[in-house]
Amino acid sequence: MLLLIVIVAGLVVAGGAYRMVSASSEKAPAVGAVAPDFTLNSQEGKPVSLGEYRGKWVVLYFYPKDFTSGCTAEAHNFQRDLAQYEEKNAVILGVSVDSADSHQKFCAKEGLNFKLLADTEHKVSEEYGSIINVLGVKKLSARHTFLVNPQGVIVKEYMDVEPAKHSEEVLAALKELQQSPSGK
Repeated sequence: MLLLIVIVAGLVVAGGAYRMVSASSEKAPAVGAVAPDFTLNSQEGKPVSLGEYRGKWVVLYFYPKDFTSGCTAEAHNFQRDLAQYEEKNAVILGVSVDSADSHQKFCAKEGLNFKLLADTEHKVSEEYGSIINVLGVKKLSARHTFLVNPQGVIVKEYMDVEPAKHSEEVLAALKELQQSPSGK
């Protein structure tokens, strides 16, 4: 049984097999809603609140697990594109149920220079409808992203993320929204 759980968790973390788990994306805050505020510890062990970023665009992305292939690819692409996000007055905040210590090691190993936040009690992931229950035994953050405008409103959400091309997809949406009078 333990081997089965490990195999299923591996498949989920690798980016597939969502049908074998129960996700709560129907509970996600809707586009047009104010993004629920929260405070979580970053990889530096310091508290970070979503509200601190009012006046900036926020790419709030949830991911299953540090040091896994899909999550590493997604993080590398956000890092690769970080200067483009900064030019667009946007910050990237990654959230998973891993500890701040795990995030610190992940950032150091992978050269990540944006905030990864530790949702060890699963509260923020659940509030954003971004939690996966693996066979009812283990909880992981689902691979979801919310684009939050400078007023704190969710303007786009991604519930079906492909890690390899996600950053490019978010950058394109950010550009489009910033050019649209209704997106700001």
